[in-house]
Amino acid sequence: MTAISLGPSPARRDALARRIRFLVAATITYNVIEAVVAITAGTIASSTALIGFGLDSVIEVSSAAAVAWQFSARDHAVRDAREKTTLRIIAVSFFALAAYVSVDAVRALTGTGEAERSVPGIVIAALSLAIMPFLSAAQRKAGRELGSASAVADSKQTLLCTYLSAVLLIGLVLNATLGWSWADPIAALVIATIAVKEGRDAWQGKGCCAPTAHTPVPAGAAAAEADACGCKPGCTCCS
Repeated sequence: MTAISLGPSPARRDALARRIRFLVAATITYNVIEAVVAITAGTIASSTALIGFGLDSVIEVSSAAAVAWQFSARDHAVRDAREKTTLRIIAVSFFALAAYVSVDAVRALTGTGEAERSVPGIVIAALSLAIMPFLSAAQRKAGRELGSASAVADSKQTLLCTYLSAVLLIGLVLNATLGWSWADPIAALVIATIAVKEGRDAWQGKGCCAPTAHTPVPAGAAAAEADACGCKPGCTCCS
């Protein structure tokens, strides 16, 4: 029986782990700055959307910190053992974000408070919209190659932050120019729905189908069909 190796070599796995640690550190640093600016600007402008965006940044920091904790271990076995706990933390942060955004959207739709124009809010939303997609894509690519569902799940939360940035930017601009205060909460409810789905996927361990070990498998198995959760032979991301 012919055997082939699936997954990156040990040296490549170490390199990918270092890359993920760097990306997570960059995400945490930016989100701390984003949270301070958004919450401060939101408080000054009485903008629940801006404050909610800042709190989302805090949740993103907690998610990235969980991944940083997982990948702080140099040993592959220890990182694998921490995977489930990390996924649970990410899932809970998604659910918390969905709950807050939903409540905040309903409050906005019922006319609780009227936000003032916020130039700093528009600037931070635009910056996040430009920066977050690149951080998310880079971490997702590394996580998939490494076979880490937690890294992929965290990258999805970073991508969700991109959507929230777009929603916030549109809402702030429309409120500042046309007075359409209803646009932001409607879009926020859509984001909340996406957050619930991503939280469910993280809880179930979904997110990637890259093999996680340099493991010999029968040559014919490499071409086998994916199982019910979409994983190829050798993948442990859905377990």
